Amino acid sequence: MGGVIGPPTGAEYWMRHALGLARRAADEGEVPVGAVVVREGRVLGEGWNRPIAAHDPTAHAEIQALRAAAAAVGNYRLPDAELYVTLEPCPMCAGAIVHARIRQVIFGAADPKGGACGSVFNLLPSDDRFNHRTGCSGGVLEAPCGDILRDFFAARRHKPSRRPGCTRS
Repeated sequence: MGGVIGPPTGAEYWMRHALGLARRAADEGEVPVGAVVVREGRVLGEGWNRPIAAHDPTAHAEIQALRAAAAAVGNYRLPDAELYVTLEPCPMCAGAIVHARIRQVIFGAADPKGGACGSVFNLLPSDDRFNHRTGCSGGVLEAPCGDILRDFFAARRHKPSRRPGCTRS
């Protein structure tokens, strides 16, 4: 009795997609954060952290996904799109998200050191000084999104530093 299967939906589905991208970042030695821009059940763009590989401090997963989505549609404005990201966006990414007119951000793990969706800063959604309001919600697959980060940093703490002149006692 099969019917037509529509496009994939659901925050957990898209967060699992973002987690796959975060694993790609980890495989490249980058902080494991992944992001995907979705509109009407279709991927517009995706990205993972690449500041080290790209020699670019702005190459966060969200920025990478926004750039890809904007290129795909031929417009930097992405209204009616959602951004799924494994870690709460930082202030830089929040600014780009607002500028892109993203409708909703859904994140996995909160960022207690620099999150801009309420953990540290409240740029999304509560700052009404912006010309666009982006909704923000978190906690989707929070455990696996947090685990991938904890595991990555735990592994790095057990490796000798690759920085010249840096020693461990």
